[in-house]
Amino acid sequence: MTNSHTDPSVYKSNPDQNGNSGLLEKPLPFLNDREEDRVPDALPFIVDAHVHLFPEYLFSSVWKWFDEHGWPIRYKLTSEEVIKFLLLRGINHIVALQYAHKPGVARELNTYMAKLCKTYPQVTGMATVFPGEDDAGSILENAFQDGLKGLKLHCHVQCFDMNSGSMQELYEVCSFHRKPLIMHVGREPKSPAYPCDPYLLCRADKLEQVLKEHPDLNICVPHLGADEFDGYRHLIENYDNLWLDTTMTLADYLPMDYFPKLSAMRADRIMFGTDFPNLPYAWDREIKRLAGLNLPGNTLARILGGNASEFYSINAAGLIG
Repeated sequence: MTNSHTDPSVYKSNPDQNGNSGLLEKPLPFLNDREEDRVPDALPFIVDAHVHLFPEYLFSSVWKWFDEHGWPIRYKLTSEEVIKFLLLRGINHIVALQYAHKPGVARELNTYMAKLCKTYPQVTGMATVFPGEDDAGSILENAFQDGLKGLKLHCHVQCFDMNSGSMQELYEVCSFHRKPLIMHVGREPKSPAYPCDPYLLCRADKLEQVLKEHPDLNICVPHLGADEFDGYRHLIENYDNLWLDTTMTLADYLPMDYFPKLSAMRADRIMFGTDFPNLPYAWDREIKRLAGLNLPGNTLARILGGNASEFYSINAAGLIG
């Protein structure tokens, strides 16, 4: 097994054999589309299962990266402003994600997230850790003891091999505590600005090995697994411990030729998510498009909130109001 402290020089982000530098070969545009004041009243319980919360200094760094390499950020808000913005507009619950961009910062970020969750019961917060760092397992144990409800990892930023030896410790801690893992291991959006090439580290078959070896570990892959949509659709059909979220795939924004139809996917394994506040378009763009797909009512309710409530153990009945 390889060490999860991946050497970025080995996995450097370069064009592939077809000349593909990824969706973020150059920055994508800002969209000045219309936003509404609230979600439609007729929609069921809504969980945004992919919202980012960071301390202000780290948000500033994230936005600077996106402005230069990703897309213009429309909503440059503090964490508390993010929470209030969404709740006031009819989002019933928020799953808050973070990721440690280097060793040594995870404990601080976990403490920050735990405090936010204690202040706002409508927020379910995820822990972070930098794979392979010293005491990674104990950092995660402490975060769970402090009330965080799962683990978020981002392969494009953290450059880990999901099949490595030191990743096994994180899988085992999550499984032991029955906490889910949100792991960005889809290949896109790829950028030459990342320190490693996600096309080399992220593949659906590599995740399948994790699913087989850890059947008690519930995993969510964001962005419907972009761009290996068919591969991930196959995986959710065959593994009950895998979920996907819709983040940015419903917006008709990313320059991709193909997106899967939600109606053709396993409805009990898809969760609604947005990537708010790191968006270049209206906060409700995706939720309006999801509501307009004419999905059966029970399917829409599952995707908007039911599946996330199950995955993250959210008590929906006590959180509307």
